[in-house]
Amino acid sequence: MRIIGGKLKGLRFNPPKNLPVRPTTDMAKEALFNILQNQVDFDNIKILDLFSGTGSISLEFASREALEITAVDQNFGCVNYLKSISTEHQLTQIKTVKADVFKYLNQETETFDLIFADPPYDIPRIPEIASIIFEKKLLNKNGILIIEHQSRQDLHNHPNFKEKRKYGYSAFSFFVN
Repeated sequence: MRIIGGKLKGLRFNPPKNLPVRPTTDMAKEALFNILQNQVDFDNIKILDLFSGTGSISLEFASREALEITAVDQNFGCVNYLKSISTEHQLTQIKTVKADVFKYLNQETETFDLIFADPPYDIPRIPEIASIIFEKKLLNKNGILIIEHQSRQDLHNHPNFKEKRKYGYSAFSFFVN
């Protein structure tokens, strides 16, 4: 895993092999951040990274000096790994939370400018993520929700759906508030 932009550009991380993750590919991550850099002022946004895994997306946002990042994952190893990398590189804007994402969303009251979700592709509850976020009003005005999922899955039925971008086996669905 490597950082593709910002102050840590080019830095490589080697997460432990035993973590239950499927990290976003560098190609897909680069495409995602190319899209976002034209839409988002990174240093003024508050981000929620759901199913954060190794923290690849959180670290990318931190490298681009995002204001505040909350990374949520239920795996203790993933949370500890991201905490240690954040501490080592003095990325104080990353806050890690060990929690079941669906329980977390149902209890969360803060709002965010950008929410990124990269759930395991095999969970059947992926379409619920957008519904919960918009019902709970967790996105600020003009906020963006991005859900990474299998490219063959279709999330366009949600009223806040904007577009889907495919990158091989993966896709990003964008929703706006």
